[in-house]
This record gives sequence, C-alpha cells and structure tokens, in this order.
Amino acid sequence: MSMLTDPVAVAGLVTREIRAGERQGAPTRIAVARRTYATDPDDLWDTLTDAERIPRWFLPITGELTVGGRYQLEGNAGGVVEECERPKHFAVTWEMGPMISWLEIRLAPATEGTTLELLHEAAVDPDMWNQFGPGAVGVGWDLALMGLGLHLESGAAVDPTLALDFPSTQEGVQFIRTAATGWAEAAIADGDDPTLAREGAEATTGFYTGAAG
Repeated sequence: MSMLTDPVAVAGLVTREIRAGERQGAPTRIAVARRTYATDPDDLWDTLTDAERIPRWFLPITGELTVGGRYQLEGNAGGVVEECERPKHFAVTWEMGPMISWLEIRLAPATEGTTLELLHEAAVDPDMWNQFGPGAVGVGWDLALMGLGLHLESGAAVDPTLALDFPSTQEGVQFIRTAATGWAEAAIADGDDPTLAREGAEATTGFYTGAAG
C-alpha cells in the first residue's frame, strides 16, 4: 500500500531556502521550508501544538507545551518552549544529546488556506555539511510535512508502520531524492559549491533510503 500516488508532486509542494545566520557570535545555517495547507490557521495550529494530535502525523510527545516548559518527542529531540503566540508562531530549542539547534514555526493566512514556514537553525559541522548538505536535516522535515499533509487531508492518523517503511519504497525513494535535490539547489543559491551540494543530495538520499548513492 502506497502513502503517495505522486511523490514528486508532493515533494514539490515545499519551497526550500538556505540562509546564513549567527548565534552568540558563531555562524549558523538556517533551513527554511514552506508549504501551504488547505485549512485555517487555528486548525493547523492545533495540529502542530496539541499533544493528542501531534502523534497522529509526527511522534508521541510529553512535557509541558507552554512557554518555559520542556517537551520530549519519543525517540527524537526534546527542548524548551521559548516563544508562543497562537495562532501565529512558536519557537523551541531542538536538543539531541549535547547538540542544540533552534526551531521556529510561523503560520500565515493564504488564499489556499494557511502557509506554514519552518525555520531550523544550527551551527554547522563543515565536514558533515560537505558530505550531506542541508538535506540531512531538511529531508527529515520534508517527511514530517508530508505526514502533516496526509493527516490534514484525511483526518486520520498516519499509519506508523507505513511511515517507517516509506523511505525504502519506490515512492519513498522518489520523494526523498526530489526533496534532497531541492535542498541542494537551495544551498547552491546561498553560495555553496554546486558539485559538492549535488553530491551531498545523493549521499542524503542514500542515508534516508538505505540505498547507495
């Protein structure tokens, strides 16, 4: 059973951008993803912030989802809620072991519904960036935004077994390769070496799908 009938088209619903940033005097890179969903801001906000709805498209979450509170995603990142303005934006730290980065979600009304803008900012390990580029982080968010779209369209929870198997399916490989290529092109637009960026996209595709190159 396939999760997507047209994985390339679904990957194309996301607009990707890379920006240079700075935190406490250290250089960072910011991965920006935008997608418009056919729902209103309040519904999208609840889908993103309600502990009962988040697992239907992402991962189980525990903690205090208010400013100053700590959250923990099952088997993934945790952190602190730093800002929250319903239904416009929230910002959290994104902590995995000793590595800390920053995530912000912004919502804005659009003609077709509501546009979600996701910004993930992190200090960059040059070796890791040269090997994988922004797709190492970006493709993970593409998969999350895909799951969010499937949940909003059907109202049902995404089957976790299908989600786990998706990257190794033919449709999953197409989706991930399209997304990784999109992140590479965004990095090139921000000044990255084109050859390294495109090689990084292939490495990212292999990482997520379990396939070589």
